[in-house]
Amino acid sequence: MEAGKELTGTLTLAIFTAVLGSLQYGYSMGVINAPQRVIERHYGRSLGVWPEEADPMSANGSLAADVAQRQVPPSVVMYWSLSVAIFSVGGMISSFMVGFVGDLRGRVKGMLAINVMAVAGSLLMGLCKMWQPHIMVIAGRAIMGFYCGLSSGLVPMYIGEISPKAYRGAMGALHQLTAVIGILISQVIGLDFILGNDRMWPLLLGLSGAPAVLQSFLLPLCPESPRYLYIHLGKEQEAQTSLYRLKGAYDASADLDEMRREKEEADKMPRVSISSLICSSAYRRQLIVALMMPLSQQLSGINAIFYYSTAIFSEAGISQPVYATIGVGIVNTVFTLLSVLLVDRAGRRTLTLAGLGGMCVCTVAMTIGLKLQSSYSWMSYVSMAATFIFVAFFEIGPGPIAWFIVAELFSQGPRPAAIALAGCCNWSSNFIVGMTFPYIQKWLGAYVFIVFAALLFFFTAFTYLRVPETKGKSFEEIADLFRKGGKKAPSDAKSDDVELQRLKTSTHA
Repeated sequence: MEAGKELTGTLTLAIFTAVLGSLQYGYSMGVINAPQRVIERHYGRSLGVWPEEADPMSANGSLAADVAQRQVPPSVVMYWSLSVAIFSVGGMISSFMVGFVGDLRGRVKGMLAINVMAVAGSLLMGLCKMWQPHIMVIAGRAIMGFYCGLSSGLVPMYIGEISPKAYRGAMGALHQLTAVIGILISQVIGLDFILGNDRMWPLLLGLSGAPAVLQSFLLPLCPESPRYLYIHLGKEQEAQTSLYRLKGAYDASADLDEMRREKEEADKMPRVSISSLICSSAYRRQLIVALMMPLSQQLSGINAIFYYSTAIFSEAGISQPVYATIGVGIVNTVFTLLSVLLVDRAGRRTLTLAGLGGMCVCTVAMTIGLKLQSSYSWMSYVSMAATFIFVAFFEIGPGPIAWFIVAELFSQGPRPAAIALAGCCNWSSNFIVGMTFPYIQKWLGAYVFIVFAALLFFFTAFTYLRVPETKGKSFEEIADLFRKGGKKAPSDAKSDDVELQRLKTSTHA
């Protein structure tokens, strides 16, 4: 293998340490669902709307069956909905701060600093029985969401900047792979006979901060991003030392020359703010792609699939739908791993197109299955199979790629602002789908997934027409695809150069 491209021990440690934040993100996303009925009961008792004598314990200590048979009081429903939604709200707010935190003291120290919030949030949830559970869980979820909004931006940024070009896609996809592993872990240990019961559910929520504790011990062993050291701080010697730690002994002149050119470009164009990035025509093409990628991920219907999967599996005659949901989690993990293996061979654009197109076909199949399952019992299995295949296509392309491709589309100057905007777009669309899907489902019934089929068709067409292939290209080459290359006319390139000069002047002013 060519020198400088080996997966060294230090690089492996740095990637492993970084994606612990992704593991925590996935765990926090999935952990709240399994013990829902048990938590609702404790909320009701804390609010005084759930009589003590109405809670007979089952043999294994689970109250899920008892709670499911009761009419949940409106106040409990409100606090439960807030417990779920506040996580996304925290992520939306903090996603705007990714660039600031990453540039303040560096990527490594940034990830280390925000772990304080993860530990604080997990302690609030883990100790929630000591006071009022609904207040402490909501506060803990809000802090954890704030942490995850920062982590889900810092992790892909750091990984993208330290990864060798030949493996940048695979290593970038590790963020999604580790996140779905976190979701799967939360689903398994959230079963009522493990931790998802009346006695252990606070521990289940409190374990959300465990990866942050381990990461805090490992981060001091990880090198800072060479691109941050050279391009942002101008420390060439320290950047070279970091390169040697990450890649071993090799001729670093090519990497340093690439960073030198990017620094010269960044010096001509000072760090781009969020407002400047939005208003600048020079970055408009990249920005549209950067925002459409997370939109295609979240508006694909993937979260709606998870919300609706229990009903689909119940209709198919599965007596324990929760195990089928765990099966979905296993499919999630397996096909994300497949994406990690394929992304640097097949390419980002190819896998995204295949994923979005396949998901579009699956939503049509699910609609047919849902509509006809009352007439033909075997149609329930069509819906169930389409659900599993839909998840597989999602993890092949749109799931992992949307997280790291934004960092590839921009040079050092506008990259933090672009990641912040894309992160906010991701969290906002996630929140919108989560809040509106029950109403859309009630309105459209069996035709609910036709909405997502139309959106997926649009996103597939957009990806085919507008998203370039970034596999094997340097950050400078990718930015040049939008600024001066590709299908653009010479007049377009000239106007972009004028806009870059104008932006530079206005930023200095």
